[in-house]
Amino acid sequence: MSGQIELADAPSDAISAVRFAPQSPNRLLVASWDRNVYLYDTQAGEHGRLLRKVEHRAPVLDLCFGHDDNTAFTAGLDWDVNKIDLETGEKSLISSHEAGVKSIVYSDKHHLLVSASWDSTLHVHILKNGNLDHAPSTIPLPSKPFSISLTPTKLVVAMASRQIFIYDLAALSMLTSQSAPSAETGNRSILDIQPWQQRESSLKFMTRAVCCMPNDQGYALSSIEGRVGVEWFDPSTESQSRKYAFKCHRQADEGVDVVYPVNALAFHPLHQGTFVSGGGDGFVVLWDGVTKRRIRQYQAYPSSVSSVSWSSDGRYLAIGISPGFEDGNEVVHEGQVKLFIRELADGEAKGKSAK
Repeated sequence: MSGQIELADAPSDAISAVRFAPQSPNRLLVASWDRNVYLYDTQAGEHGRLLRKVEHRAPVLDLCFGHDDNTAFTAGLDWDVNKIDLETGEKSLISSHEAGVKSIVYSDKHHLLVSASWDSTLHVHILKNGNLDHAPSTIPLPSKPFSISLTPTKLVVAMASRQIFIYDLAALSMLTSQSAPSAETGNRSILDIQPWQQRESSLKFMTRAVCCMPNDQGYALSSIEGRVGVEWFDPSTESQSRKYAFKCHRQADEGVDVVYPVNALAFHPLHQGTFVSGGGDGFVVLWDGVTKRRIRQYQAYPSSVSSVSWSSDGRYLAIGISPGFEDGNEVVHEGQVKLFIRELADGEAKGKSAK
């Protein structure tokens, strides 16, 4: 049976990211503009349980788990990348950018932690057993990054001016290892690493989110103008002819089409081609990316959907709700920020083409 709970002890300000642990389907991390990171056990009691809260110096914009479910990394407006031991709550500095850090991802296969900052750089950190092995390397970007995402072999960076850079993680790891000084020196190398591919977004307006397919074949990206595009890595003419884009998260109001940003995307970890989108209209929608059809749309949430995440077993969907700045209201009042955990019924997320 499908069902939904609202987690207790939600953040007091807007939610910037929700992330399920890579191994534990009941372990959820949440980043907030209230300067805290929250760790929940989503299956404890009727409304989950807050296990830990770790304060930062400024709003936290993104986070990810590391090599295990007890290690997390955070990025925020304090310009810093931090490591958190979730067992003790101890926070330690990994590196600092020269502007706010918008996104952070971890590749377990390559032991790479990559942060993307509004200073138009990537920091590439090599980790061993969760600890920094080399001083991070800096990769300059041509414009400000808005969102990054990983597959087992690729890093996709979506930037301003609708630019998309795709890096090969094996090459990134090798070049970073060769050029990085020791962590003790505190120095940072600047690498002139060319991306594996450079593209222009198929969407006409500013990118809001990018999310890679778990099968390593491509990615989806969304815009501020109620559209989602699906693209493949394979540069062949045949594969590139498969890419497509569609309108979504639009509501008719007295005959006028009101368009909302698509804030969040997440591919299902098991059902190939299935992904979910969350919009400023307060809707969460399941899509079949293979047949290009909507699977289902859930009831409207009370405000904008800011972030979504699947549990590792694909059974649970975490949904972060914050008052959207779509209505011009930039003040978040108590009780307006909410966290929901939706349990999906068997087959609920299967695409039309799935067997």
